[in-house]
Amino acid sequence: MSYDEFLAGEPVIVTAALTGGVHGKETTPHLPETPEEIGKAAAEAEAAGAAVVHVHARQPNGERTFATERFQEIDDAIRRRAEDVIIQHSTGGTGAPDAARHLPLRTDPAPEMASLDMGPLNRYDHLTSENTRSLVDSLHAEMVERGVKPELELFNDGHLNEALGLLDRRDLADPVYGTLIFGPGTLTPPTPRNFLTAIDNLPAGAQFNTLGFGRHQLPFATMGLLFGGHVRVGLEDNVYYRQGELATSNGQLVERVVRIADELGRPVATPSQAREILGL
Repeated sequence: MSYDEFLAGEPVIVTAALTGGVHGKETTPHLPETPEEIGKAAAEAEAAGAAVVHVHARQPNGERTFATERFQEIDDAIRRRAEDVIIQHSTGGTGAPDAARHLPLRTDPAPEMASLDMGPLNRYDHLTSENTRSLVDSLHAEMVERGVKPELELFNDGHLNEALGLLDRRDLADPVYGTLIFGPGTLTPPTPRNFLTAIDNLPAGAQFNTLGFGRHQLPFATMGLLFGGHVRVGLEDNVYYRQGELATSNGQLVERVVRIADELGRPVATPSQAREILGL
């Protein structure tokens, strides 16, 4: 994917990351946490133009959970409210046993997509999410078994290397779909040059999604649009609409990036078109 795809007017898939697993309502009252809140947020994001919703599950007290039953409640709530949106479960996490990381894949039906963190990253001062190759391989194997499309989460250049290693070890259905992630800490430093380098290093034929944390969400989404990629926005990655002003909803963030895509001449993919692009 490149500037040529932008010039050709290839459709852009917009993903809305609704909730996340770290900050909660103490950060913004607009973050959805309960199944019904997430279901409503998913429907609003789809109406605004999102084809995919990226889903984390929370316990009633707001803490993260990997429990299949909670993901099932969320999926049911989304399907009651949304029209046709693609559900993508998160399997990422810090400090959770490997067995728990598999649980989001076991809903009925299975999610159409799921995230697959490609390597270690630091969390806070004393925690590291290890994401060993053994875990990556076991999660990928279950995704294949259950017909779930992996979304390779690439937090830095080392994770790009790990993605190439995964391709050497296992068969990934075409097209390979990776999310390039930019921000502080273990993430790729958020510069335009690093963005272009990451695109150049992707496996041949891969589709890429663009994710910028915090203040970098909007400029990196715009670069993703310009270089023929797909984009992710949402309250998981950024709670502000502009400096000092909280976003009021995931839908508001989706509406803005859809408006920019329209101004740039990139059509926004429907869920049906997204399924065709991603080979779901």
